[in-house]
Amino acid sequence: MPSIDLADLRARVDAAVEAQLARGAADLEPLQPEAGDLLEVIGRLMSGGKRLRPIFLYVGYRAGGRPDCAEAVALAASMEFIQGAALLHDDVIDASDTRRGFPTAHRTLEARHQDRGWEGDSLRFGVAGAILAGNLSLGWADQAYDECGLPGETLDRARGCFDLMRAQLMAGQYLDVVDSVRPWSRLDAAARIAGAERMMTYKSAKYSIQHPLLIGADAGGVDAASRDALARYGLDLGLGFQLRDDLLGVFGDPEVTGKPAGDDLREGKRTILLAHTLAGLAPTDRTDVESALGRTDLTEDDVERLRTLIQSSGAVAAVESRIARHAAAARAALGEAHIDLAAAGALEELIDTSTARTA
Repeated sequence: MPSIDLADLRARVDAAVEAQLARGAADLEPLQPEAGDLLEVIGRLMSGGKRLRPIFLYVGYRAGGRPDCAEAVALAASMEFIQGAALLHDDVIDASDTRRGFPTAHRTLEARHQDRGWEGDSLRFGVAGAILAGNLSLGWADQAYDECGLPGETLDRARGCFDLMRAQLMAGQYLDVVDSVRPWSRLDAAARIAGAERMMTYKSAKYSIQHPLLIGADAGGVDAASRDALARYGLDLGLGFQLRDDLLGVFGDPEVTGKPAGDDLREGKRTILLAHTLAGLAPTDRTDVESALGRTDLTEDDVERLRTLIQSSGAVAAVESRIARHAAAARAALGEAHIDLAAAGALEELIDTSTARTA
């Protein structure tokens, strides 16, 4: 089956992101040198990443039989600025110290405040700067979308899904915050799993894959039946993507993921992996896990002990089985979509890219 050169597409998205950053920097020129802090933390964040969301948008556009064009790549790049905003804000919410192997934005700006000998609280300054950098990134997402160069009627077709994605992402982030403080001790295993799945559906699965794909499909004029099939593909693949992310958050190699080993355990993230873990452990081990979760002072030995318990509970096998089921369902849904063959080939390739990754 013919496909789309995804490696080349990533490079073109990189260039489109750089072009938008340059356009944004020009707008901020009158606010220099202070605006340089914001440009620095946004630019560093935008320099890495898998570019999956832009790729899914672009492939969705091509699914409607549309030809390749630079304007579609520019539209796709708007996804990276929404992702940038989400990561900037998420790192503040989680009080994370690193992202992709570098200090997070609020930690970088906190250090700038200290280095310059400024007055006031350094951490508060860093948090304020990171929030504002996230807001700026959201504004640039709109600019990249509106000024990508595609005809107005094309952009109008996709605007509804674009707006829906952003609204549900923000509310999904809040759902994550709520779930982090809602007592799990009152819930049985099924309720814990259902709650974790609902949260990851709206915080990650729809936003990471389904909505970018459908924004592209709407812009490209995909027919209603094929759009429905792509929606099912995107949701299943998005759930598999996030489940893999949850495994990497506990078992991933920091040299590859760019985050400290076991960071999700220190943050106490309430994932399906954790729900299966608690359900599969004996009472004493379950108590050990519950008392350790969310402790920021966990040592490497503590993390390794928790990993051993998670493995022994059967949770890893259960999550791997869920990933395999979601990948199979995505593949079946893709088979029902009557779309451009090159786009279909790329979407087939992206199933493994999204669910069998190491970072």
